[in-house]
Amino acid sequence: MNIKVLFALFIFLLNASGAIAQQVLVRDKTTLKPIPKAEIVAGDALFTTGINGKANILSTPLPDSVVIRAMGYQDVKLSWLDLIKINYTAELQEREMLMNDVVISASRFEENQKDVPRQILILRSKDIGFMNQSTSADLLQNSGIVFVQKSQLGGGSPVLRGFEANKVLIVVDGVRMNNAIYRGGHLQNIITLDNASLERAEILFGPGSAVYGSDALGGVMHLTTIQPQFAQGNQDVLTANAFVRQATASGERTAHIDLKYGEKKWAYAGSFTISRFEDLMQGNKRNPFYGNWGKRLFYVERINGQDSAINNPNVNLQKQSGYMQYDLIEKLSYKASKKVILGLNLQLSNSSNIDRYDRLTETSGAAPRFAEWYYGPQKRLMGAFTINLTNQNWFYDKANIILSSQQIEESRHDRRFRSDTINRRAESVKITALNADFEKDLGKHEIRYGTELAYNDVQSKAQKENILNQVTLPVHTRYPDGGSVMQSIAAYLTHSWEINPKLILSDGIRFSHITLVSKFIDKTFFPFPFNHLNQQYEAFNGNFGLAYMPGKDWRFTANAASGFRAPNIDDMTKVFDSRAGMLIVPNPQLNPEYTCNAELGISKIIKQQIKLEGQVFYTRYVDALTTGKSTFNGADSISYLGQQSAVFTIVNKGEAYIYGGFAGIQADITPACAIYSSLTYTYGRIKTDSTDYPLDHIPPMFGKTGIQLKIRKFKGEFYAMYNGWKSISDYNITGEDNPQYATVDGTPAWYTLNIRCAFAINKHIQVMGALDNILDTNYRVFASGISAPGRNLTLTLRAGF
Repeated sequence: MNIKVLFALFIFLLNASGAIAQQVLVRDKTTLKPIPKAEIVAGDALFTTGINGKANILSTPLPDSVVIRAMGYQDVKLSWLDLIKINYTAELQEREMLMNDVVISASRFEENQKDVPRQILILRSKDIGFMNQSTSADLLQNSGIVFVQKSQLGGGSPVLRGFEANKVLIVVDGVRMNNAIYRGGHLQNIITLDNASLERAEILFGPGSAVYGSDALGGVMHLTTIQPQFAQGNQDVLTANAFVRQATASGERTAHIDLKYGEKKWAYAGSFTISRFEDLMQGNKRNPFYGNWGKRLFYVERINGQDSAINNPNVNLQKQSGYMQYDLIEKLSYKASKKVILGLNLQLSNSSNIDRYDRLTETSGAAPRFAEWYYGPQKRLMGAFTINLTNQNWFYDKANIILSSQQIEESRHDRRFRSDTINRRAESVKITALNADFEKDLGKHEIRYGTELAYNDVQSKAQKENILNQVTLPVHTRYPDGGSVMQSIAAYLTHSWEINPKLILSDGIRFSHITLVSKFIDKTFFPFPFNHLNQQYEAFNGNFGLAYMPGKDWRFTANAASGFRAPNIDDMTKVFDSRAGMLIVPNPQLNPEYTCNAELGISKIIKQQIKLEGQVFYTRYVDALTTGKSTFNGADSISYLGQQSAVFTIVNKGEAYIYGGFAGIQADITPACAIYSSLTYTYGRIKTDSTDYPLDHIPPMFGKTGIQLKIRKFKGEFYAMYNGWKSISDYNITGEDNPQYATVDGTPAWYTLNIRCAFAINKHIQVMGALDNILDTNYRVFASGISAPGRNLTLTLRAGF
């Protein structure tokens, strides 16, 4: 008789006498990694796996079979004999279509996604790992649902529903990243957030000001980095992961390591990533109508003390685009009691100099405009002390308190071609903030409320240096040289009401008070008619939404929300040449910009295998901050850095509107094969007395379509990324659409074909490969100043225990 059958008979004999205990391992079928928080249902008993994917089952009497389930995986039903045959190791198949998930971004606390009447994109740890992107900007773009602009390789500016830069909010581990000098053009700061350290990314589309306040016009990017985990039972937690990655188009070389260790009282998590990128190679297969568009025909070198324009022997190699970056995260948690957990979160991101590639391609006549234009090392240092409370009392059930401090350092360095003088401007921002958020469950009602205090201190310095003798002289600063302070205080209250199991109501309100003070000391370069800027803004924001689920298959949502953004120091006080012949000067008379948004959503699940979803929205945009013509001391143009430049300033443009939609499909064709597709459309205009004028930052139609195969030890994906035309007639010529980097007709439509796969050699080692832009298509993303990568082979080796 077979030994396993004999053992099965022994199991049943044990069951007859009372009880049985057995350890079951639950792991991912493709990666062989353990699945934490998987549920094992044995009769009336429920068991949950720990971080090691294991659970001890004890059941009396013994059921005929068990059901094993986990979020993001297909359920498995096994008899006890089946479990014995597979040595008590159950492998779950990942599913593309999720019925429900838990989200944090909508209210700062966990809640069921189906109850939230908003469009939310969720990227989980396993999604992020398989996508295997170089930066957080590339990660968001590769989702196919977030549009990303790039001015240089070391950057990426996400666009949500036609809003970009300081009009979308970035939150990392509960801490607001947006600061007083986040600009309104194209903001590249997202790369200071290491995507290799992310455990989760949530993108909330539409105004989030009722919870998050200023800046959340287009949406909120809520990112969660690696989290410490305490020991479960008597077993300490110890996990480590590492990978090395190399890519051909950018010459990328990346190394990463992360570590978790947890005891009953203490837990630690750390992550370190270092990346080096060479000059980026663009695609070679060009649109015949725009044959030279995007070619890097020249670059500048200094030879024998003089700048020389050098013919580029490979016009597809985008010279002076490479850079280096490292990111470090250290977290420590202490469980003071069952009700109190204290945490320390330290994050550091730093880079080498990053060339402003788009500026280095500009010409003045037949000569290059700049010999040098680069950002100095972009440094982000954050420290946060957190208190998490769990205590069911009249005041709250859960509370999260975060005291955070950030220091941001950035600089800009530019030198005109064959000039011996380089301009150096450096900014330092120190931010101190306090967030206190509380949640109270009142049966069918859930109340969430909190307060936020923030203080931004901005210091700006500038000088010009003779590169021959290092003699320095003063030059005007980017922001007021006497310093600037921006501070805010806010309180919010949100509410969810389960009217019945099919209908959920959500509403909320927030009050914000913001002050801004700037001081001009040296007005030698620009004799502004003011010495100080003092502004105060107040705003009430709210939202009201319904989620209606008439059955398990249908879901309807409706939501109305308002958003606002207070002008920051960058909006009001900056002196900056946006492009050749265009100078932006301060405007002390700015008002906040407001939005009113309405959206409808629908989703349908067919036979638990196919999910169809759609979302439409309309946004009324009042007092929109955009660039407009102006004068300085009565003149509409002045000489700036040796060039006569038209004077512009940031202005409130009356009223604009944006509308659009999203459509998506996810389908599990078989347990091992899934398809998906998404399409996003956005349209925006500024209202005028005659013909409405294009609003800047509005992307063309874009999307992604793909197919995935998931079998034991292997996961593969073939997909297409695509963008529609952005006609020059739809550009905002005076705004931030960068027509100077487009063709005479605008930005052509494009698509790429891509493939990637991962193979688990064993539970500790995985190899990954990807071939992006298989056809080597030459293309440029709308408003970008650098062409996208050409054919790109990426190889990755991962190890973990």
